Amino acid sequence: MQHDDVIWDIVGNRQFCSFKVKTKNQNFCRNEYNITGLCNRSSCPLANSQYATIKEEKGQCFLYMKVIERAAFPARMWERVKLSKNYEKALEQIDINLIYWPRFLRHKCKQRFTKITQYLIRIRKLTLKRQRKIVPLSRKVERREKRREEKALIAAQLDNAIEKELLERLKQGTYGDIYNFPSHAFDKALEQQDADIETDSSEEEEEDDEDVGQREFVEDDDVDESDLSDFEEMNKLKGSSDEEEEKSSDEESEMEIASEEEVETEGESAKGKKSKGKAPLKGGIRKKRAYVEIEYEQETEPPAKEKAS
Repeated sequence: MQHDDVIWDIVGNRQFCSFKVKTKNQNFCRNEYNITGLCNRSSCPLANSQYATIKEEKGQCFLYMKVIERAAFPARMWERVKLSKNYEKALEQIDINLIYWPRFLRHKCKQRFTKITQYLIRIRKLTLKRQRKIVPLSRKVERREKRREEKALIAAQLDNAIEKELLERLKQGTYGDIYNFPSHAFDKALEQQDADIETDSSEEEEEDDEDVGQREFVEDDDVDESDLSDFEEMNKLKGSSDEEEEKSSDEESEMEIASEEEVETEGESAKGKKSKGKAPLKGGIRKKRAYVEIEYEQETEPPAKEKAS
């Protein structure tokens, strides 16, 4: 016969319990059916013949119930009820199944169910997010793969060299009609070679067309000495003409200054006449033009010689 107080006195206080974890402040319980995780009289699943708890298995919550009528049948001791994934409906199921049970057990079952649903929601959110996965790599495997890649590269280069050599021999007619080989492979290789040649020629044409439109200045190599002497004479003539122009401009400036002085003296004399009562001259004051000397040369033909009679 099961007696709860006797079991608690033996397990909880006096003797050893394999599920108990002792700390400085409080004792904890590691039993999977414990509803709070604490080692006390009301939460111990061994010392309570009428007990209920919530468990989670692969994302699904279940309500476990134990009554004293099934204490003699350990295989059927716990009754399991599957709870709905809807939070409100699951709370209603807990209230219906534990309607006549102690209020402490109903409250703790609802509290445990709430915590389990919260961490299930967090798990779903984390799985939907993109996460970094750290994959361990073995150095032996890396070295092995590297050696295989090097060997495969050498084999590929060797196969390409053999294929090129055989194609050259077939083009030269070394074997004649001795061997039967697939013609499509030979034709394909020839087409590929022609395409490579065309691409090379097109690249050369593009390089030639790059310089089209560019302007360059090049010196003339066919200049004669006579042309150079002509250029020197032209420079001398230009220099003499520039000197003559400078002299003429200086003379003109001197003549303008002299004419301005004469105009000023005439103006003063005109003012004196006006004061005497004479009528002023009609029209404005005329400025004298600059003095310019012009030389004329006349060419006379020499008299024709008379013939001696």
